[in-house]
Formats: sequence, C-alpha cells, structure tokens
Amino acid sequence: MTQTIPVLDLRDYLGGGSPAERFAKEAGEALSEIGFFALEHHGVDPDLIRRAYAAAEAFFLLPEATKRAYEDLSLKGQRGFTSFGREHAKDHPAPDLKEFWHVGRDLPSGHPLESVYFRNIWPEEIADFQPVLSELYRRLDACALTLLEACGAYLGEPPDRIREVARDGNTILRLIHYPPIPDGVDPASVRAAAHEDINLITLLCEATDAGLELLDRSGAWRPIHALKGQIVVDAGDMLQNLTNGVLRSTTHRVVNPDNSRSRRLSMPFFVHPRSEVSLAPLPSCVARCGGEQRYPSITAGDYLLQRLKEIGLA
Repeated sequence: MTQTIPVLDLRDYLGGGSPAERFAKEAGEALSEIGFFALEHHGVDPDLIRRAYAAAEAFFLLPEATKRAYEDLSLKGQRGFTSFGREHAKDHPAPDLKEFWHVGRDLPSGHPLESVYFRNIWPEEIADFQPVLSELYRRLDACALTLLEACGAYLGEPPDRIREVARDGNTILRLIHYPPIPDGVDPASVRAAAHEDINLITLLCEATDAGLELLDRSGAWRPIHALKGQIVVDAGDMLQNLTNGVLRSTTHRVVNPDNSRSRRLSMPFFVHPRSEVSLAPLPSCVARCGGEQRYPSITAGDYLLQRLKEIGLA
C-alpha cells in the first residue's frame, strides 16, 4: 500500500549536509502545502510501540468502574483517564466516540516547572504501563525536537528558535481507544469529528486500523494509511500561529468503520510549548506575508486553556 502523503527519512536530516537541507525543505513544504507528512527511520523502536499498544489495550479492556477511578475532572483531561464521549471537536456539539488516557512530562524534583504541570497518574492494574509509556514519551520527545529544529531551518531561523519553545514543554502522549460503535449514539457522532490539532506538531505512532483522513486544500477528504515503520506528522494551530500561517494546520478526522464492531487504538504525541511561551508570529514569518500579522499575540498557556474550553474539557 502506498502512502498518500509525502514520506521523509529522518536519517537524511541527522546525517547533515545537503541531505539535511533537502529534508528541512521537504518537511517545510509538506507542512505548508498539505499539513502532513510521514516519517521513516524515526528512531523509535517498533517493539516499544508494540508494547505500548499492548499496555494501552490492556487498560481499556478493564471494567468501566476501574477505568473511571482514574478520571479526575479537576485535571481538565490533562492526565489520566477521560471517559467515553466527554470530548467533542471545536464547534461540533456531538461527542466523539472515544475514550483516552493522557501521559504528561515527568520532571525531576526541584525543576522550575515541577509545580506548573500536573503529576502523572498510573494504573496499578497494568504492571508495565508506566515504564513502557514513559520510555515512549522520551523517544517521541527527542524525535519531535529534531523535527522542530528542521522546521526552523526551513524558515531560515536560528537552529534552536522553534525547537527551544518546546523544550520541557507541556507535551502530552494520548492513548486513544475507539471502541465498537455502541447502539443509540448521536447520529452526528463520529470517532473523531473534523478538527485541527491545538499544539505545535503531532507525532502519530502507527494506528491499529484505518480511519484517519485529512481535508486537502482542494476540499477533498484523503485517507492517511497506518503503515508499519511510519510515524505520521502534522502541524497544529500553535505552529500555524507562531509562523503566521506559513506552516499550516490541516483539518482531519477519524471516520466510523464499515464494521461497527471493530475497535481502533492510536497514540498521538501532542507537542506543546511551555505555558509562558509567546506564540506571537515570528517577525520573519510576518515579513513573508507582506508585513501583515495574521494571527494573534497570545501565550501558549492561554491558547491551550481557550481551546480546552472549546472542546469540552475545561
């Protein structure tokens, strides 16, 4: 099966020289024109991804009462479990047909942001849940910082300019379970209604089934295949804001399956800045747009809170 979006090889960037320049150019053009690309040889062990999916599935198959014991509404869905139907897409009142678990950043004792971020919650019933998901978080975080560095290179910014805003950022690993479609759901509900991601970039480990689609610039829905060895990368609204729309977020969705009894798991890694970071458009990107600032000056923390309210989590 051939992928429907550009496919890049991270080894090109890591090798330096002209292959790295080509990688940055192709990644930037993909995020400008399509909003998505697929990444191969990304440095995340496929066995680690497999074990993470196994741990996630084991949790989601626990009794409902057990899962709900890990849901704390005061955390606004930012850590632990969020039950089926609580989240909806912005401007789409019907709930998404999913439940999920959030893993956030673990910080060492005494870190300046230790009191800013919520502490992680870990299920006691799944022995390898914490070690496996913590390691996956670290590997994806390292990959994401490299990709943001490449984005900066595409924009002609200093090497650390984009990468630095996400260092120790409020990044979230989301484990999503799309269960069999239950009877009696709102007819307007789908597994994930059309939306754009809130964050800088998203890294999506190969999902266990099809269903992801993007809305291309012509207005047509295009499927994105879940292929072994590939991580799907897309630009979020925060990166769009920071780059004044030079790098663009793209509307996407997860459609309901033909077989309503099937289930789907996915693991998107939502890369966020630190809360105090300004998302005011970069002057170089404003200059690219004829000097017009097209997006607001706002901090990442305020932007996130605004969006959490819009999707029903705050």
